[in-house]
Amino acid sequence: MLNRLKSTLLRRMGKISNEELTVNACISRGMKVGKGCHGLAACTIDYAHCWLIEIGKHVTFAPQVYLLAHDASTKRYLNFTKIAKVKIHDHAFIGARALIMPGVSIGEGSIIAAGSVVTKSVPAGFVAGGNPAKILCTTTDYISKHRNKMQNSHIYDGSWTIGNDISIEMCKTMSNELESSQGYVK
Repeated sequence: MLNRLKSTLLRRMGKISNEELTVNACISRGMKVGKGCHGLAACTIDYAHCWLIEIGKHVTFAPQVYLLAHDASTKRYLNFTKIAKVKIHDHAFIGARALIMPGVSIGEGSIIAAGSVVTKSVPAGFVAGGNPAKILCTTTDYISKHRNKMQNSHIYDGSWTIGNDISIEMCKTMSNELESSQGYVK
């Protein structure tokens, strides 16, 4: 009761968010998280088996990623739930609403496309996407393709972001310029 009251008070004071409490609670139960991870607080983490989740350094998570270390599909029939480790290695990127299933390892420098359901491990240096996720290309090929596309695309510096207080006029300009094309922002 005292811990809950303390947590509520800290949240109201703006010192800690519900998301931070969730991540911190998982870490305190044994989840491993390397330095420099970004976006983990916006993920849904399998708290019931969070000690089976290992995240490397400088991993980026887009919003609403699911990390599951258990699969209860066997519970009704076997009276047991499948469990397995989830490992996400250094410098990986996990796209919005991706679902990482138990027993999956995401290799170093790999990219998982938004909305993917990852049921099998992805080797280091590959891009995977889909449901179920499949290898699409190497990370090197993917980045090379976008580096080439940048030559003929609208490029925006950091002033064109919410974090740098983009103006309404700049928002309209960007929207008009990207009417039928894609661009890149710093």
